[in-house]
Amino acid sequence: MLQIKVFGTMPPCANCKRAEQQAQKAAEQFPGQVEVIHLDALGPEAEAYGIISTPLVVVGDEVAGRGKVIPAAQLVPIIQKHLG
Repeated sequence: MLQIKVFGTMPPCANCKRAEQQAQKAAEQFPGQVEVIHLDALGPEAEAYGIISTPLVVVGDEVAGRGKVIPAAQLVPIIQKHLG
């Protein structure tokens, strides 16, 4: 299953919440194939991405966006690429 990781503050800031909502909206177009998880930008998983600003959206292992909300419409082609 392809993961979309949304790294943000804990508790989530407004932009982090919106980023997660957009990721969820994109994931809904691929039932059973994509899951969205929210991770702490200060957590151990975040170190690999050198997070400077939030939200950070990662599809699979590809950084889709840093420091801004990525619309679902922009995430869909990235998801399609990863699902083949």
